[in-house]
Formats: sequence, structure tokens, C-alpha cells
Amino acid sequence: MSTSKYAIRQLVEKALDIKKLTPEIENEINSELTQMGCISDVDYEALELLMAEMDAGRVKLVPSWGY
Repeated sequence: MSTSKYAIRQLVEKALDIKKLTPEIENEINSELTQMGCISDVDYEALELLMAEMDAGRVKLVPSWGY
């Protein structure tokens, strides 16, 4: 993924835009978390928002881009 300071936030924004959490986006988020070893407040808040949107049913977990 990118070396952007807020890469996770950017990935969350992508998921919110398409209203789907794809395995590709989820894998990129996990990769960023692994590489960083810690998480910024901005990225943490983005992940909280993503989880809230999923809980509310506004973002769906899907098996791949095609669904």
C-alpha cells in the first residue's frame, strides 16, 4: 500500500465510498497495521467509524470486488 501517514484512513474512505469492505481493502488495512506497529488517532477514529457503519448496515462485508 502507500506510505501515506494516514493510509488506513484512506482505505476506510474507499470502503465508505463504495459502501463495501472487500477482502482486498481488509487485507490492505491489516498489512498497514502490521507494518506500522502502532496506529495514529486519525486512523483509529477511521476504523471506529468503519465499524460503526458496518454495525448500522451501511457498509457491507463482501467476498470480493465483484459482489
